[in-house]
Amino acid sequence: MNLAAMQLEGATKRFGAFLAVDDLSFRVPEGAIVGFLGPNGAGKSTSLRMALGILTPDAGRVSLFGAPPRLEMLRRVGFLPEERGLYKKMSPHAIITYFARLRGMDADPARRRADELLDAAGLGEFSRSRISKLSKGMAQKVQILSTLAHKPDLLILDEPFSGLDPVNQQDLEALIRAEHARGATILFSTHVMEHAERLCETIVMMARGRKVFDGRLEAAYSALGQRARIAVTDGFDLHAALSPAGFTAEPEPEEAGRKWWQVQLPPGCDAQDALRAAVDKGAPIAGFAPQLARLRDVFVSLVGEAEALELPRQESST
Repeated sequence: MNLAAMQLEGATKRFGAFLAVDDLSFRVPEGAIVGFLGPNGAGKSTSLRMALGILTPDAGRVSLFGAPPRLEMLRRVGFLPEERGLYKKMSPHAIITYFARLRGMDADPARRRADELLDAAGLGEFSRSRISKLSKGMAQKVQILSTLAHKPDLLILDEPFSGLDPVNQQDLEALIRAEHARGATILFSTHVMEHAERLCETIVMMARGRKVFDGRLEAAYSALGQRARIAVTDGFDLHAALSPAGFTAEPEPEEAGRKWWQVQLPPGCDAQDALRAAVDKGAPIAGFAPQLARLRDVFVSLVGEAEALELPRQESST
């Protein structure tokens, strides 16, 4: 098993009578990209602050690279907090250089690193402009670049996609992939499940301060089960036809002479297996649509629709 770049063991945090994080345990293996998912208020930011030593857990333990989050370990970490903030009168180049030096880099390498990052992000021509003159998206890019200026071994990003337009969200996804290819371990929190679907192999889901899932994407999808929609005509009873083959079919309202059925697929079967079984039973097929599982569906199955209402719907533009 890989060494954990970050680990929480039974971490609990209260603010007065409010239980923000309840007995949370999970690990981020070195070299992984892990999505830390859940609606706003689920306890994600509090958990990250405990892991970094900003907050002290009321119970449990936290560690970075196998040790408490002391200064020598924190130098290996790049952290983007959810609350954004930059010095408005400074330039992007000065800010990135400043943060690189805070993390231990010498002056000349820090300045060269700032030039390198700004050029790669398409901000080279604005490198000496004041932050106050930049757009919100450009300023947010600068803050993200300052987080990774010192080439951290562990990159922790708290809601990094928040406030970015679709183009800049895609740019950030590409940057995360590039940092991972460089060798960085990455943990990012988000309430937009689609980013995790595109970037992660492993996810941790939170709801109301508690962990509700911890594992690989494939396991999350398997826990939900796969489905397909099949439409038939002539009042054909698809449930009766498919039940002997192990499929469960639930009817939907009829539309334009066609009746759609939601078909739950047993383990090891895919949508094409359900379609073949229906054809073998003589079903008058009028429509077919595989239903790919989404992380939001997994979350709903674990915690219920009411909790999932805090999650945004799928962003078709990203």
